Amino acid sequence: MGEDKQLLLAAAEAARDFSRPDPRIYWGDLAATAVVAYGALAGALLLPFRAVALALCIVSALAFYRALSFIHELTHIRRDRLPGFSAAWNVLIGIPLLTPGFMYDDVHTRHHAKTTYGTSRDPEYLPLASMGRGALVLFVCVSALAPLGLLFRFAVVAPFSLFGSALRKVVVERYSALAINPSFRRPPPTGAFRREWLIQEVAASVWAMAILVLVAAGLISLNSLLIALGIGSGVAVINQVRTLGAHLWDNESGDPMSLTAQYLDSVNVPPPATLPVLWAPVGLRYHALHHLLPSVPYHALGTVHRHLSLELGDRGTFRRADYHDLRSVIARIAARFSR
Repeated sequence: MGEDKQLLLAAAEAARDFSRPDPRIYWGDLAATAVVAYGALAGALLLPFRAVALALCIVSALAFYRALSFIHELTHIRRDRLPGFSAAWNVLIGIPLLTPGFMYDDVHTRHHAKTTYGTSRDPEYLPLASMGRGALVLFVCVSALAPLGLLFRFAVVAPFSLFGSALRKVVVERYSALAINPSFRRPPPTGAFRREWLIQEVAASVWAMAILVLVAAGLISLNSLLIALGIGSGVAVINQVRTLGAHLWDNESGDPMSLTAQYLDSVNVPPPATLPVLWAPVGLRYHALHHLLPSVPYHALGTVHRHLSLELGDRGTFRRADYHDLRSVIARIAARFSR
């Protein structure tokens, strides 16, 4: 597919006008979300009433999911525009949830590279639309095991990898990225990023080992650990469902795609849909628009979408990436199976 020059020109102009993040929104959103997440978690662990505890588990999972989604912003926003935000996010969310920023930094940007998106080198892409319904079900269900996998990765595998270069190579290449492409191999970190990676990995490993020690010593009950893991599984499953609804996954050939084709292979779920506030927070409901404008902060994407809708109209390429809800996106993907 060739490029829609009118679309790309309008997007470039919007990027210049809406590229500055508002620190008050970022800090306020993260702080409020973290308070809700940890408050609901505390209630779920401490309250004896099962129905209330279950409701609080759901609230906690949704809040932690929103807080975790800021990892996506960290890869796109220049740090000098949000001083200290990356470190604060890692302390509040990344390390405690065993998903430190290094696992996404320098990974997600590969997904956005024009010559990488949709190819076998893309860590965040699979041709799911041609893999069958069973693959979609497995894609979602396997994510429920993510908390156990992360706990094992940081508490057991990472410490042992210090004593064997071969194991360390495997850990870096295959178990240090939030990726869905099993063939992706991550290169070792270099420069200042290597130091940042090691600090975050050590912190996550110490935290993971501390959890196991505290449970073994009886200072944290096994029931509390299982509840926390259950909430983590909920976060992972919601994110995987959201990932499924972020693209049409239709690049079966694996060839590089034009920017316009990448946009149309991606998904927006704009208002009046309301549920994306829960399953596609922090701007993720505008995922196709984000692929055109990766530098635009999440809080400006809604404004940009309305602006471009008015400028480009309903009949052009721009609105073809818009869907009513998650169900319509999944139905579009499933329709590919019967072709």
